[in-house]
Amino acid sequence: MTAVLVIAGTDSSGGAGLTRDVQVLGALGCEAMCAVTAVTAQSDELLRATLHVPAHLVSAQIAAAFATRRIAAIKIGMLGTAATVQAVLENIPPRDVVPLVLDPVLASSSGAALLDAEGLEALRTRLLPRATLLTPNLPEAAQLLNEPPATNSAELERQGRALLAMGAGAVLMKGGHATGATATDLLLVKGAMARSFSAPRLAGAHRGTGCALASAIAAGLAHGRPLPEACEHAKRHVTELLRRAR
Repeated sequence: MTAVLVIAGTDSSGGAGLTRDVQVLGALGCEAMCAVTAVTAQSDELLRATLHVPAHLVSAQIAAAFATRRIAAIKIGMLGTAATVQAVLENIPPRDVVPLVLDPVLASSSGAALLDAEGLEALRTRLLPRATLLTPNLPEAAQLLNEPPATNSAELERQGRALLAMGAGAVLMKGGHATGATATDLLLVKGAMARSFSAPRLAGAHRGTGCALASAIAAGLAHGRPLPEACEHAKRHVTELLRRAR
């Protein structure tokens, strides 16, 4: 079975993080190899506690995964600290060897920070340029750029292209935090026109959709899908998950 390495934190509620990643990858025909970066105690309403895994153990987990299976794609979620970002940088191959989907998990749904200030700077300047695809939501894109969140489609594309200029191979600006009848994600690749992927906006709040989308894209890339096709397929998969959750 095709293997995807997930580097992320756990979520005791099962709503996001590694639990969600493994569920999605399994449903899409991939085996999940895991490097745990943090253990969190959280519910839908509150992040109660976090324990960061020591950086040397994160390094050892990544090395063990690569020693065990041929990794076809990497998905990165919560990292937590600058030391963990450094451990990841030292242990993953270039994106032209193994595609890397970077979901910049900066805060929990309840608003608690999930990456320290030094880690944010290291992600922004050193890890982001290693990504095949960066998948920020509106608040994450704004934080990475030190700007207010985009409020219209023109600002969304401008911010996406600004992130693209920081070195990512491509950027998928997720529109889940926007408003309107449809939820539209915008894929930006250097030298190409923007491509959009839309689905009906479903009522209610759902945790873990960003994790699910990034993992579904990683699964598509692991199976050899071109990036736009992987994004489109992942959007459909997550939309169906949300419909079922209702």
